[in-house]
Amino acid sequence: MPSGRYLMEDFYYAGGLPAVIRALEQRNLIHRDALTVNGQTIWQNCQTAPNWNQEVIRPLENPLVEHGGIAVLLGNLAPGGAVLKPSAASPHLMQHRGRAVVFENIEHYKERIDHPDLDVDENCILVLKNCGPKGYPGMAEVGNMSLPAKLIKRGITDMVRISDARMSGTAYGTVVLHVCPEAAVGGNLAVVHNGDVIALDVEARTLHLEVSQAGLDQRLKSWQPPTLTMKGGYQQLYVERVMQANTGADLDFLVGCRGDEIPRESH
Repeated sequence: MPSGRYLMEDFYYAGGLPAVIRALEQRNLIHRDALTVNGQTIWQNCQTAPNWNQEVIRPLENPLVEHGGIAVLLGNLAPGGAVLKPSAASPHLMQHRGRAVVFENIEHYKERIDHPDLDVDENCILVLKNCGPKGYPGMAEVGNMSLPAKLIKRGITDMVRISDARMSGTAYGTVVLHVCPEAAVGGNLAVVHNGDVIALDVEARTLHLEVSQAGLDQRLKSWQPPTLTMKGGYQQLYVERVMQANTGADLDFLVGCRGDEIPRESH
């Protein structure tokens, strides 16, 4: 379900992204000279873009909500940032402090999430590790973890969930994604333990693990990175060279070298 009254189809017919870019440029909020894939700058592409429906693509002076649709969170659990979609989250969880229930990877999550003996309640925070660019590998779309079956049976519909994975833009819930650095490279997410207390404050844009830095450093001394199960070929190249989510999960040797020229026909 969309967060508002309109669908992406309505956004397209209202003018789409070019109309948004033109509105942003009028407030000097974009780098208008940034080059795009067609060889033109972003402003050359969008400077005459019409806005056909200002209820769908609203002027900056008439916003739908006070804050934007994405919150970037920072803190000792995500020194490089993490993201949350406030419009899809539950208001009562936007400021929340809870006990971590930890899953080391997606298989561990699937094994435990519906086990009747899982020590979890609706105030806990579900933490999923090793699902980022290197850890999965490939940053899988598994961040929108289903809630424990025993809580769903009680009518619980949302909990805070944290991971280094991603999820679909159509998913909903109080879900923190793209935690950087990810667990597989030794980010603090890697050493979250069951029972640790985590504090989320979306208004303050913070995500904090209530463990001292000395305690985290001690845990990291004994941490071991996950073993790469498929060695050789593109997957090993990818895991060795992929960057973190906050820099686009690009391959490090491709940054800044592509250009925009088309040197020869491809067919």
